[in-house]
Amino acid sequence: MPQQRWQIFPAQRSQAQHIADATQLSPLLAQVLLNRGIPTLEQAWEFLDPETQQLPSPLDEFPDLPLSLDLLMGAIASQQKIAICGDYDADGMTSTALLLRALRFLGANVDYAIPSRMQEGYGINRRIVEEFHAEGVSLILTVDNGIAAYDPVARARELGLTVIITDHHDVPEQIPLADAILNPKLIAESSPYRGVAGVGVAYILAVCLAQRLGKTQALTTPLLELFTLGTIADLAPLTGVNRRWVRRGLKLLPKSRLMGVQALVEIAGLSGEKALKPEAIGFRLGPRINAVGRIADPQIVIDLLTTEDVDVALKRAQQCEEANALRQRMCEIIETQAVTWCEESRAKGSLDLQKERVLVIVQPQWHHGVIGIVASRLVERYGVPVFIGTYEDDAKKEIRGSARGISEFNVFEALQACDDLLGKYGGHRAAGGFSFPASKLRQVKTRLSNFARQHLQPEHLKPLVTIDAQASLADVGFDLYHQIDRIHPCGIENPDPVFWTPNAKIVEQQTIGKTKAHLKLSVTQTDPSGQPLPPLKAIAWRWGEYCPLPRELDIAYKLRLNEWNGQRTVELELVGVRLPQPTAPTEGILPWPADSTAEPAKPQLEETSAKILTTAPAQAPTPSPTEASDTLPAEVPAPSAYEAPATSQPKVQESFSPYSTPSSPTNRPPTLSTAAAAISFLIDKPFIPPTRNPSTP
Repeated sequence: MPQQRWQIFPAQRSQAQHIADATQLSPLLAQVLLNRGIPTLEQAWEFLDPETQQLPSPLDEFPDLPLSLDLLMGAIASQQKIAICGDYDADGMTSTALLLRALRFLGANVDYAIPSRMQEGYGINRRIVEEFHAEGVSLILTVDNGIAAYDPVARARELGLTVIITDHHDVPEQIPLADAILNPKLIAESSPYRGVAGVGVAYILAVCLAQRLGKTQALTTPLLELFTLGTIADLAPLTGVNRRWVRRGLKLLPKSRLMGVQALVEIAGLSGEKALKPEAIGFRLGPRINAVGRIADPQIVIDLLTTEDVDVALKRAQQCEEANALRQRMCEIIETQAVTWCEESRAKGSLDLQKERVLVIVQPQWHHGVIGIVASRLVERYGVPVFIGTYEDDAKKEIRGSARGISEFNVFEALQACDDLLGKYGGHRAAGGFSFPASKLRQVKTRLSNFARQHLQPEHLKPLVTIDAQASLADVGFDLYHQIDRIHPCGIENPDPVFWTPNAKIVEQQTIGKTKAHLKLSVTQTDPSGQPLPPLKAIAWRWGEYCPLPRELDIAYKLRLNEWNGQRTVELELVGVRLPQPTAPTEGILPWPADSTAEPAKPQLEETSAKILTTAPAQAPTPSPTEASDTLPAEVPAPSAYEAPATSQPKVQESFSPYSTPSSPTNRPPTLSTAAAAISFLIDKPFIPPTRNPSTP
């Protein structure tokens, strides 16, 4: 059994029933709203129908937006050359494609560049600036990067170039001296625009520019599709304008007018859907986009998302498919090697995770582009923060890596504690990237372990399961599943509801999958009269090593729809189990909040009593959008399992204000050398142009 901590929100029955009666929600879902910090009817209605929210104009929220529009309009009018500097993660690539489409549609002379992940790393740099200048560029527009690029921006200004920075990452103490900066971290925390990703900033800029020029017709809908792809793939919070616009975009994607999106949706097996859910982007579309940025050439994705040629779209979509398949195989190989090293080290006594409270692992010949995904999987398996690295060169002089944390551990502060040892680093609380001389590896390990022991207690090494409400298995069905649709889209800051049921009976269980990594179950519960309810099917990703589970358990789960041979059934996705408790936890009824600023009740913390296991997954992966790049100093996303396991309509107006309401693999994994050869083959295909692209097809 997994070792976990359960946090259960206390039931607020009277408040939940009040909201349920007014909104016709199930009391279970009304409780979820309370847990999300939505205590009043007014807030509940606005959450359930975000189109009713009155949004402020972004021109009033972003101080430099009017100036940015003036600079771009002047450049378009005089046909000055504009150059976009993007990034190689899904957010950066969709942002680049979005602004390329918009600026070309609006008559701009525009080009772009994306730095090399392997050779240069994240963000605009001096080489790109000087190359732009040599090509006659007058205005540089960064997307999803630039807020930390003080020296490159200074060089651009020295060369007489105009610079507009659009970014969403944390603002450093020293801000670049750009002509204009658009960053939601520079606006009020209460602003509905505060949570937009890089693609959100690009979308706001593009739509406002189109409105200023009076050319929104036929432009805003395709831009909204790209916004939706990038926002979910970058793990942006699905609150504020993100929630409103993503709800629109998810309905557009299955019938997209963009050739590349059509091809990507088709190759991912989503073309028959009426509307997508965020997990469709997270599990299907996002990984195919991100894989290219990780191990191939971002030009593939930019071509895919900007082309009007169906043949080009199909070629690029197929390349995304190949890159993702290769990425999956590489992750399997590296994860297997990492786990083998950990288990051998534990057996020899050279690795004690309970004592060190952090895992630092460095091995040669691992691909920089995928080790962040493996770090997330190791966190799931061992329950400790993970710092994983590989050597930059054959001489093994420099180490470059990625980090993923747990909820009580601040990755960025841990890296700051190693400031004098690291070459460069960046990130945020949940994740980060770093590099340092290989000669300092022992010192870095010691420093990180000391930091972990100062900030983590042994009980923190048990993965946390946050639970919304207690439910009976009799509540599970299509009615509850469809009611959950009313609180969608779910994702960051609005997670899928998690319910728990005490004293569930396991009537059948078996391991499934190519490597028997997953657990398939049938569960039941007795009704008040003592009769068993009809069994429900359940799946527990990466819990194969826990088979068999005890026959009677408390279970925590999400609802999922399974479609097989034309049959649709509602099933459980287990995220937690524990031995039945002697008494049910206290579920206090809190007083009704006096005003809309009242905080939601804090969940109660409980711990399972099972033996600690560190050699198997500690918690079922939960859907969350694909990871962004593991770059420096980009904000790297929280640990995500979106890329594993692999699994085989109101009308939106053509022209709308961004703040208005519309009227309506192989059986045997290859070796790393084989995978590396495949990467070379993928990148060297003759129809792939270089990253710099003076003329798009």
